[in-house]
Amino acid sequence: MSSDIKIELQSARVIADGKEFGNVGCYEYLTGWIHFEIEPNSPLPSKIVDLENASKNEHGNVEYSSQIHILRPVDPTKSNRRLFFDYGNRGNKRAIQYFNDAVASNEPVLSEECGNGFLFRRGYSIVWVAWQGDLLPGDGRMTMRLPKAINKNGPIIGKVRTEFIATKEGETTFPLSGWISTRSHPTVSLDTSKAKLTRRQYPDEEREVIPPSEWSFARVDGGQGMDFQGKETAVVSSDIHIHLPTTFQTGWIYELIYTAKDPLVMGLGHLVVRDAISFLRYNKTAQNPFLKYEIEKTFCFGRSQTGRCIRDFIYHGFNEDHLGRKVFDGALTHVAGAGKMWLNHRFANGVVPGGQQYEEHDNISDQFPFAYNESTDHNTGKVDAICKRPLSDPLIFHTQTSTEYWQRRGSLVHTDTKGNDLAPPENVRIYHWASAQHVGNPLQERPTRGICQNPENVLQTSMIFRALLDALDNWVSKAITPPDNQIPTNSKGTLVDFKYWKSQFPKIPNLVTPQEANKLFIYDYGPKADLGIFDTLPPRKIKNCNYVIKVPSVDDDGNEIAGIRVPMLGTPLATYTGWNIRSRNFGEGAMHEFSGSTLIFPETDAVRRMTNDPRQSIEERYKSKDNYLMKVSAAATDLIKEGFMLEEDFNRVIDLAQDWCSKRHDIRL
Repeated sequence: MSSDIKIELQSARVIADGKEFGNVGCYEYLTGWIHFEIEPNSPLPSKIVDLENASKNEHGNVEYSSQIHILRPVDPTKSNRRLFFDYGNRGNKRAIQYFNDAVASNEPVLSEECGNGFLFRRGYSIVWVAWQGDLLPGDGRMTMRLPKAINKNGPIIGKVRTEFIATKEGETTFPLSGWISTRSHPTVSLDTSKAKLTRRQYPDEEREVIPPSEWSFARVDGGQGMDFQGKETAVVSSDIHIHLPTTFQTGWIYELIYTAKDPLVMGLGHLVVRDAISFLRYNKTAQNPFLKYEIEKTFCFGRSQTGRCIRDFIYHGFNEDHLGRKVFDGALTHVAGAGKMWLNHRFANGVVPGGQQYEEHDNISDQFPFAYNESTDHNTGKVDAICKRPLSDPLIFHTQTSTEYWQRRGSLVHTDTKGNDLAPPENVRIYHWASAQHVGNPLQERPTRGICQNPENVLQTSMIFRALLDALDNWVSKAITPPDNQIPTNSKGTLVDFKYWKSQFPKIPNLVTPQEANKLFIYDYGPKADLGIFDTLPPRKIKNCNYVIKVPSVDDDGNEIAGIRVPMLGTPLATYTGWNIRSRNFGEGAMHEFSGSTLIFPETDAVRRMTNDPRQSIEERYKSKDNYLMKVSAAATDLIKEGFMLEEDFNRVIDLAQDWCSKRHDIRL
C-alpha cells in the first residue's frame, strides 16, 4: 500500500516584490511539511534497509516527515502544467541558480535570487521535498524527520568509516560524519582503544596508526572568560566528535573506524520522493496544493550528489508509484558521473561525495551497473542496467563535464566495463560539456586557486541548461526528437586511454598534469553487503578486478574535441580542463575534488617564444578584440542551430565576451 500522506503548509508569500515574469505573472513561495505513514510490510520495488526495525507508532506503522517548499504562479491558469522537482544538493536549492543564472539561495524570494526568470517565464511549478534524512538544520537546508533503527534488545550497532582531510592549518576537531551539516552516528564507547584512527599522505600508501592516547572523542567549546582572561576553550567529551590536539595536518588523509549506534532508516528518502511527487501529480483532493494547476507532466533535476540520487531512484524502481503510474516523465541528471546514491544501507552518510582520486576514493557510490542500458560486468559476469523498466523509466538527459571523466569514471556511462563503446538506449541522451568543470557558477568572475595549483575553470555553460530543458519538454510532451548524443567515442578516436591523452596534451611550461584518471576497482565490504550492511572496513580491494576508465581526447591547445563546445571554448582564450592539481602541503600532485583549470594562452607571440609555450598566442589567433567578438558571435550562432543554446542567450554570451571576456579572464592586450 502507499504511504498515508498529509500536507501541512505553514506560510505563503509573493516573491520579488510582486514582479511579473513574462506572460505568467507573479510567483508565490509556500513552505510547510509533508507527513508520511507506512506499514513496514508494504510491497516496495526494493527493500528499504531496516524499515522493519524502525520505531513505530501505536498503529504499528512507521512515521516520517519532510519539509516541502513550493514556487508556483499565483494564477493557476498561467501555469504550463509542468511540475519541476529540484532534488537540491545536500539540502540546498540549486535549480534556480543554474537555470536562471541567479544568486544562490535557500529562500529564493528576492529579485536577484530569481535571476533572469527563465523557469518562471516558462510557467513551471517548482517543488523541493527533503529526501536526505541525516542533514542538520541550518542555512535554510531542507530537512527530514526520520526514525531510528532499533533492535528489540536495544540499539543497533555497527562499524562506521569516515575520512577527514583538513583544508586549513590548525584544525583539531571534526564531527564524526566529517561534515558540519550532517548528523554523526554516535560512538558506542568513548574509549579510543576500541576504535582505530590512521593517517596516510596519499590513498594507496600504508596507513599509520595514531595511538589511542593521542586523540579523543571530544569537541572544543569556546567563549569569553572571566576576570579579563580573554577567550577560553574547553575540551568536552562527545560521542559525535573527534579531537586531535596536535591538529589534523593538511596534506594527509585521516581515517577513523569506530563502532556506532542508532542508524537512521535513510532509504525512506527514495520513498518520500516517489510518494510526494505522485501525490502532487495525481491526487484530486483539496489537500493537493496543485489541484487547480492540472499538472500534466513532471520533471526532476539533480546535479552531482542528486544526479546520482536520480540514477539510484530509477535503478531501484521508484519511478513507478504503488498503483503502477509513472512518477517522473523526464529526468535531467547533471555531473553524476557513473555513480549512484547508495543511500539505502545501514549507517549511510548521505552527504559523502562520490569517490575521487584523492578524496573518498573507495566509497560505495560507484557500483555496477554504470550504463543506462544493459551491459555485462566482465569481472563478475553480472548483467544489469540503470533503465530496465520500459513502462516506467523516464526520458533522460544525462549531462557531464570533463571532470566526470577524470574524477567520476564518466566514460562508464557510455562504455562497457572493458572500455568499449556502448550506445545509449532510446530513452536516454548523453551530452558531454567539453572541457568544462563539475561546478560551473553562472555568476563566475575572475578565477581563484584555493589550495590548487591553477586558477579554476571559467567556461560559461549555463545556457545549456535552459536549451536542454526546452528540448526535454518537447521530447516528453510532443515527441520531438532531441539533439543526438554528444559524447567522445572510441570509434571516432575522441575517447582515449590516459597514456594516449598524455601524448596529445601540449607541454605547457611549468604545468603539473594528472598522473592518471581516477581508477575504479571492486571492493569487498563484507558478507552482508547485499543486505545493505557493510562490516568489512576499510573494504578489501579484490585482486585483478577493475574497470577500464577513459578520458576525452584533446586538440593542440589541450581543449577537448568531442561534446558540446560552448562559445568560450569554440573561441578559446585558454586551455580549459576538468582537472586541477593540489598544491604543496595539500596532497601535492593529486587531482583536487571536482575542480578544473583555466590555463591562459600566451598573450603575444613574444611571450609565447620567451616561455616556450607550444600554444598559439591570443594576438595571433584573433588580431583584435573586434575579431574575437566576431568569432564568439559565430560560435554562439552555431550552438543555437545545434539546439544547445536559446536565442535569448545570444546577447548574454556577447556581453560576457566584451574586452577579452574581462569578467573571467585577466588578459592585457
